Amino acid sequence: MAETTNDAGVQMRGAYFTRTRAAVSMLFFINGLMMGAWAPKIPVFAKALSLSEAHLGMMLFVFGIGSLLLMPIAGMQIARFGSSRVVQVAALLFIPTIIGITLVDSVWAGAVAIFLFGGLGGAMDVAMNANAVEVERSMRRSIMSSCHAFWSLGGLVGAATGGLLIAALGALGHAFLVAGVALALLALAQTMILVDRPHPSERRDRAKLPLSPLPWLIGLVALFSMIPEGAILDWGALYLGNELNASTALSGFAFAAFSLAMAAMRFAGDLVRDRLGAVRTLRLCTVASFVGLIIAGQAPNVTVALIGFGIAGIGISNMVPIAFSAGGNIPGLAPGIGLSVVTTLGYSGILFAPSIIGFIAEYTTLSVVYTAVSLLNLVVLALSGLARHADRVGEAHS
Repeated sequence: MAETTNDAGVQMRGAYFTRTRAAVSMLFFINGLMMGAWAPKIPVFAKALSLSEAHLGMMLFVFGIGSLLLMPIAGMQIARFGSSRVVQVAALLFIPTIIGITLVDSVWAGAVAIFLFGGLGGAMDVAMNANAVEVERSMRRSIMSSCHAFWSLGGLVGAATGGLLIAALGALGHAFLVAGVALALLALAQTMILVDRPHPSERRDRAKLPLSPLPWLIGLVALFSMIPEGAILDWGALYLGNELNASTALSGFAFAAFSLAMAAMRFAGDLVRDRLGAVRTLRLCTVASFVGLIIAGQAPNVTVALIGFGIAGIGISNMVPIAFSAGGNIPGLAPGIGLSVVTTLGYSGILFAPSIIGFIAEYTTLSVVYTAVSLLNLVVLALSGLARHADRVGEAHS
C-alpha cells in the first residue's frame, strides 16, 4: 500500500483504520465473552450429563477435535474469500452454540453441541486473528497484544458474571443473555470490519508445510504458552470448587482473575514490547507465568489460588501475542503460512491439553496438575530468543 503524503489523507487514513481496529477488537471481545461464559457453565454441563472428570475430559477432547477440524477449513476459506467475510459467517454460526450446549439432555447430544461450540469458536478465532494481521499491516504497527487484551476482557466479563447469572436466571436464561449481547456487538462491528482481499497464491502455499524448523519452534512456544491458559479455562472452576471448597458463584472467578490480569497487561503489551523488545518481554512474562502457576497449584485456600491465577495471567498475557507476531514475520516465509503453523500448534494446547488433564486428574489432583504445568515455561524460556522475529511487525510489508 502506498503511503499517503498529504495531511488530510493521513488523518482520513488514521481515522479509517481506527474504525477497523475497533471492529477487530470487538470481534476478539465477542469470542472471549463466549469462552468466558463457558467456564462457569462447565460444572453445570458436567452435572446435567452426570459426567465424571474422565468423561468430562473426553467431552473437552471433542471440543478440541471440533476446533482443529474447522480451523484449517476456516484458513482455506480466508484465502478464498478474505478474513472479513469468514469471520462474520463464523461468528454468526458460533454465537447460538452457547444455547445449544445448555439444552443438551444426553451424552451424544452433548458431544455434538460441544463439537460445534469448539469448532465454530476455533473458526472464528482463526479468522479474527487473520483480520488483526491485516489491520496491523495497514496501520504499520503492532496491535496484536491489545486485540488479545479485548479477548481477555471478554473472558473476564463472561467468567465473572457467569456464575452469578446462572444462579439468578438459570443456565438457559444465562445462555440467551450471552448470545443476545454477542449478536448485538457483532451487528455493531460488522459495519467497520476491514474488508481484505482474498489471497489465492497463499491458498496454494498453505498446502505445503514449511520445511524450516523455525515456524515449528515458534509454534512450540505458542503451544506451551497456551496449555496453562486451557488448564485454567476448563479446570479452574472445578479446582476451586472440588479441592478448595469454593461456591459455584465464586468458582467462576478462577478464570476471571486470570482474564483480568491478562487483559490489563495485554493493553500495555504493545508499549512494553516497544520499550523492552519482544525477547526480554517474553522472558519476564515466562517467569511470571511459572511463579503464578506454582502459587495456584500449592494454594492452601481460594484467595491464594486466585492470586496465583492472577500472576499467571500477567505472565501469559503477552506470551501468545508475541508468538503470533513472530510467526507472521518469519524471514523468507509468507506471513499466512508461518501464522497458520504457530496458531494451529498453539491452539492445540488450549484445546487438547484440558482433556488430557481430565484423565490425569482421575489419578491425582488438579493441584499437582497446575504445579506440573508450570514446568512448560522452562521450555519457553529456552526458546525465548526466537521472539526477536516479533520485533519485525512494524516493518513495511509490500
